[in-house]
Amino acid sequence: MAADRAPLEQPRPKAVRTILYMIGGFFLHLAQFILIVTGIAVGIGTVVIWVGIPILIATTSIVRGSGNLERRFVRGMLDTPLPPVERAPVEGGLVRRWRYRMVDPTTWRDLGYVLVTFPLSVLEGPIGIASIVLLPIAIWVAPWIGWLHGSMALALLGPNRAKRLEIKAQHLQASRARGVDAAEAERRRIERDLHDGAQQRLVSVAMSLGRAKNKLDKDPEAVRALIDEAHLDAKLAVSELRDLARGIYPAVLGDRGLDAALSAQAAKSPIHVDVAVDVEPRPPAAVETIAYFIVGETLTNVAKHSGATEAGVKVWRTEDKVVVEITDNGHGGAEVRPGGGLAGLADRAATIDGVITVVSPDGGPTIIRADLPCAW
Repeated sequence: MAADRAPLEQPRPKAVRTILYMIGGFFLHLAQFILIVTGIAVGIGTVVIWVGIPILIATTSIVRGSGNLERRFVRGMLDTPLPPVERAPVEGGLVRRWRYRMVDPTTWRDLGYVLVTFPLSVLEGPIGIASIVLLPIAIWVAPWIGWLHGSMALALLGPNRAKRLEIKAQHLQASRARGVDAAEAERRRIERDLHDGAQQRLVSVAMSLGRAKNKLDKDPEAVRALIDEAHLDAKLAVSELRDLARGIYPAVLGDRGLDAALSAQAAKSPIHVDVAVDVEPRPPAAVETIAYFIVGETLTNVAKHSGATEAGVKVWRTEDKVVVEITDNGHGGAEVRPGGGLAGLADRAATIDGVITVVSPDGGPTIIRADLPCAW
């Protein structure tokens, strides 16, 4: 399950579903190809005697129906984020609606996909059958073929450029709104911690010093006790302010980077945590900070709720993003719920258009992955 996945990105599909798609798709695409090509040929050939017009109308409906079916099929089997196509309603008679369909670019894109995908299925079908017998093809070859097919389907059956830009704008707007909410929640937390912690300590220091000032000439022993009390409160206030500052931006992260900061977090965890970090060149400070807090909050949740005995943290950098992956051997069942801890992680990542993905089947293991772009 992904939280706020970036729009219209083709993930790598699962091997088993890809193989089923390759085998089943051959027969489906064969039937679509025969029906549509035959309908077009017969319809054009008989249009001079009017018989071809209802044939072409029916063929157009088959094309559009095939496109809708393929969107659902590819979305379900190849994990391609193909949204259902939005077709404007048309009033009028049958011929009027057909004329509209003929000038609708989506109809021609559906037709292009059907015509292109059949010869591809002729190649994919035997590979799918071979994948049942040959394990290396099933593991390494089939998923990449499925990824390529899904990318082609996304290009032909997905939204046009204007719609893609609209979806991206909506995604960015939602990310920014969530980022503002996360920043506001953080501001309230800092204000609450200051009010309930350091501020109360400093008020106590001022009161103790005021009482000591009043008794300075009358009771030196009481003054000594009040100064000791104020001294203790001052040290506690300094400690609380230091903890608060560390919660905003830890000094070790700024001085020594993610490797040292995450290792320090792992050392404080009550369960064993393996840490592997490779983020050279060093990412921007905002990315480091978000990665640090995602790991910290996740490890806290793992220790409290998962029942795990060990966990692992891997952080690596690609060309344009930092990937954070936290795994544990707990009982699983974690999911992103509104107002929950994982939703908070997703909101924090959304401030830089990052994406949180949670895979946590019942019985475990749990994998929480954050993809954090280094440019936004």
